[in-house]
Amino acid sequence: MRNSRRTLIAALAAVGALTSVAACGGGAQSASSGSDKAGGTYTFWDPYPQFDASSAWGKLVTKCGNDAGAKIKRTGMDTTDLGNKALLAAQQGNAPDVMLVDNPVVSTLVEAGILNKTSDLGLDTKSIQKNILGAGEIDGASYGVPIGANTLALYYNKKVLTAAHVDPASIKDWASLTAALKKVKAAGKKGITFSAINTEEGSFQFLPWFWGAGGDLTKLDSAKGVAALSLWKQWVDAGYAPKDVLQNTQTTSWQEFATGDYAFSENGTWQLGNAEKAGFDYGVISIPGQNGGSAPVPTGGEFVTVPVQKDTARYDVSKKIVTCLTSSANLLATDTTLAYVAPTAAVQAEQVKANPELKPWVDAVAAARGRTSGGLGTKYPTISQPMWTAVQAALSGSKSPQDALEAAQAAAGKGKN
Repeated sequence: MRNSRRTLIAALAAVGALTSVAACGGGAQSASSGSDKAGGTYTFWDPYPQFDASSAWGKLVTKCGNDAGAKIKRTGMDTTDLGNKALLAAQQGNAPDVMLVDNPVVSTLVEAGILNKTSDLGLDTKSIQKNILGAGEIDGASYGVPIGANTLALYYNKKVLTAAHVDPASIKDWASLTAALKKVKAAGKKGITFSAINTEEGSFQFLPWFWGAGGDLTKLDSAKGVAALSLWKQWVDAGYAPKDVLQNTQTTSWQEFATGDYAFSENGTWQLGNAEKAGFDYGVISIPGQNGGSAPVPTGGEFVTVPVQKDTARYDVSKKIVTCLTSSANLLATDTTLAYVAPTAAVQAEQVKANPELKPWVDAVAAARGRTSGGLGTKYPTISQPMWTAVQAALSGSKSPQDALEAAQAAAGKGKN
């Protein structure tokens, strides 16, 4: 595995191109660099700055350290900052002992040579759902243990659909969804909100439609990819989706849905808490494929990883910390706090028993794909950025979907060279 300065610089650029697509965000806290080895202190970085030491998550991290006979020095920061700081810390030889990272970043950190294989550490991943684990696998080897997963589906406003005489159960494919949007607009309400912003969030939200048409990320300009982008453009041009999808993040898109004026919102598992507070009855359906069935959706969520250390004797305690954080006993509480779907069938069953409304999300995660899976690895950022640029160009009207995706494919080809 390469671990040269050049590789690290390239990896930094790749991490910088990826932004958090989950609910976990917020301002970065000051990060300590390296591992304070005195007094059994182990450093732990995560992308949850919204959770302080008094939160359920903060307390669990402390407990897992105590159970392993160590004191945890935890730092929460924005996911992009975390990836960048991890690469710099590794270059300086003082990476944190344990690190929770967004799943698309795993392959970048592996290419930089700074993560240990789970098999080398003796971490057990047998019970993890294969497609969730796959987001952190490179060349058949796993480099982390998922804490949970999130993904996308369609929230719908029951009152708006009832007024428009739309039965959500009738939505089976793109044609029936578009017909529903037409009825909603005719009834004086708004159709669908989503995020088409020029960041990873835009790509994340486009992928279900792209994959739902049978698109291949190595062939952005195929007829299938063009069909997906043409669908979104049709909706914007017809007024079924607002023009501000070009600027919408997943948060601002949700805020539009929360007004009660929209029939549908493409959004994530992490909005369940907000959905309960919205003040209107809602439901959830899978994003439909072009010709029926559930479209594949991208896997979001984080992996607990163990960065390479000069002092390999530290790995024993790090392994105990990771095992504690990802044990069935702790995953239920953690994934409930994060509004994530657990990575194991056993804990998923407990989640659905406690909250039956999670069933559509468990089903969606079961059909989800890792963005870096299928051998893409660190090529994904060089594909994703041209893709979101194409979405912007097509929806703004500066290029046709065909021309936009042809330009994207050309740019992606250069990025992989």
